[in-house]
Amino acid sequence: MKKTLISATVIALALSAGAALAADLPSRKEAPIYVPPPPPPLWTGFYVGLNAGGTFANNNNDTFVTGPLALSSAVSPLGTAHQVAAIAGGNGVVNGGSNGGFIGGGQVGYNFQFYNSFVVGLEADIQGVAASNSNATLSNVTVGPGFPNTPVVTTLAVQKSLDYIGTVRGRIGYLVTPTLLVYGTGGLAYGGGTATAALAGAEVPPAGPNNGFWTSGGSFSNSQAGWTVGGGVEWMFLPNWSAKVEYLYYDLGSVTAALSPAVQIFPPSAVYWASATTVSSRLNGNIIRAGINYHFNWGTPAPVVAKY
Repeated sequence: MKKTLISATVIALALSAGAALAADLPSRKEAPIYVPPPPPPLWTGFYVGLNAGGTFANNNNDTFVTGPLALSSAVSPLGTAHQVAAIAGGNGVVNGGSNGGFIGGGQVGYNFQFYNSFVVGLEADIQGVAASNSNATLSNVTVGPGFPNTPVVTTLAVQKSLDYIGTVRGRIGYLVTPTLLVYGTGGLAYGGGTATAALAGAEVPPAGPNNGFWTSGGSFSNSQAGWTVGGGVEWMFLPNWSAKVEYLYYDLGSVTAALSPAVQIFPPSAVYWASATTVSSRLNGNIIRAGINYHFNWGTPAPVVAKY
């Protein structure tokens, strides 16, 4: 019996010592589980940038229209006939050529990325236009009813330019890759241009006491508002930096300006009369440009690396 008690006591002491030793050993924890973060919204935030490219007009025609003749002093029937012929010759369409030019300016905007692959935003820009001048002339030949053998040559001339153009547009796009955005855009367009127009008429060759040379002219400068639509591709090639290529069509409507009353400057005893000549032009065209943007990405949260 004593042997049995002694054996039990020894076993109990051994077990207690083993438990104490095990308690002193360092505990082993499970390895952390890596959770890949969601892709950060690279495109959300404000941006500013610069752009440069070219513009060319869609409609280059300028239309001259003359109204009824209103004499301001008495002239002979033959003189009146020639003046009527000159005014009739003042109706015509002048083609101003390509009217293209170099553009350069800047833009500012805001993007919001959602559902990982979609981006919406708002952008405003303004560009100056260089070397957009166009010059055109057109000559008409008419014959006065009172002097049928004497042609009257009337020449129409226009010089015009687009001085600046800007837009305020919405954008919506899809991320083909996390750094490549394809988008469509549209909204308000505005711009300003200047033009000088002239009308001149003369008998060729001069004949009779009432022959003459007369002229009319005017200039105008207009700011117009209209609409624009287009699309482009933008690539985030470095953190916070992107490059884009963009096409826009714009339409600023039509402008009409009145020329001064026609004045007979030869012979010296000048005869003045009003012809109510107007010239109208459509302001629409195309823009192709490239640009670079810096994205601020304010407020983008830092990605979570791991959880324990």
